[in-house]
Order: sequence, then C-alpha cells, then structure tokens
Amino acid sequence: MVSVSSDPVMAGPVMPTALKILIAGGFGVGKTTMVAAVSEVPPLETEERMTEASLGVDDLSGVEAKASTTVAMDFGRITIGPELVLYLFGTPGQDRFWFMWDDLATGALGAVVLADTRRLEASFASIDFFEERGIPFAVGINCFHGRRDCTAEQVRAALDLDPATPVVLCDVRDRASGKQVLLGVLEAARAAAEARAHHGPQRSLTG
Repeated sequence: MVSVSSDPVMAGPVMPTALKILIAGGFGVGKTTMVAAVSEVPPLETEERMTEASLGVDDLSGVEAKASTTVAMDFGRITIGPELVLYLFGTPGQDRFWFMWDDLATGALGAVVLADTRRLEASFASIDFFEERGIPFAVGINCFHGRRDCTAEQVRAALDLDPATPVVLCDVRDRASGKQVLLGVLEAARAAAEARAHHGPQRSLTG
C-alpha cells in the first residue's frame, strides 16, 4: 500500500501585489526628493537644468533658488511588506506639463499631494485633479528645514479637504517620514473601497 504523507504541502513564494501611486503637487514642493528618499532602487529621474527659456513660463515664486525641474516623471519602488510593493510615479509640477497627468494617473490606486505651507495655493490644482477623477489621495505637508508653521488641521481647513482625507506632516528627505505619507494613501484607498462597497453602484435616475 502506498502511504500518503501527512506533512503539509510546501507553498511556493508569494508574489507581491504591485500598486501604482502618484506623487503630485505644485512646482518645487519636493516630489523628486520624496521619490528619491523612499525608493529602494535607484530612482529614474528626468531632471533638467532650468534655463532662461523657462523665464516667464514657470512660476518661481517662493522657489527662486530652484535650478532644475522634472520634465517628464520620476519613478521609484518601495516594498511595504512581503505581499505589497508600491511603484511611485512623480508628476511634473509645471502647468505646461499638465497634459501628461491623465496618462500618469491611469491605473493609479491613489496619490500623494505634497504641499508647502508657504504656497498652499500651488496645491489646489492637484487636489481638484484627483477629486474630479475619484482618485483617493493623502496630503503631505513638506516641512522644509524642519519648520512646522501650521498644524495638520489648519492645513485641512485652508485646503477645504474632506474630513476623511489624511493630512500628514512630513520631511520628504527622510525615508521613514515619506513612508508615513504613503501609508496615508493606502488608508485613503481602503476607506474609498469600503465606501463603494457599502453604497454599491450608482443607479441611473432614468433607469
């Protein structure tokens, strides 16, 4: 008689789920810096030196010392756990590159909107973009040089955010701090998925 082993079958390696996250925000808020800080692989950057050709085209208010700019996208990767990998796509911040955003947003689970409290108005367009498309997002308040001029709730009120939108004070130069913002995006996406499951699909008023 052939005996059957009672030992459990050894499972193969678990393939991690890969999710796409956008890193967005206004010009010069730290998007490239965040991708570089949190990525576990050398990030792909498309930084180019700013030249006189950008004068009168790109708004340098508040970031006059900025010498380079993203002209396509930044790309990085971070493993959150054995079963979850995030692919990070940093968007260009200048108005002249907005035509790329829809393509970059395709398939995204959620987004980070980085904000600078000295120029909060630079965040409005990014927030509107994700709200209009129903893409969950978290707001990361980049505390430049350790400055914390506002609380998270003050920023929430100034940006007129939904109470459920995560707002995280961060230093995008620090990997652990940037990771907390990404966890905020995952929380926003989870809450949005639960809300959709609870309310169900929208019914047509004419149906």
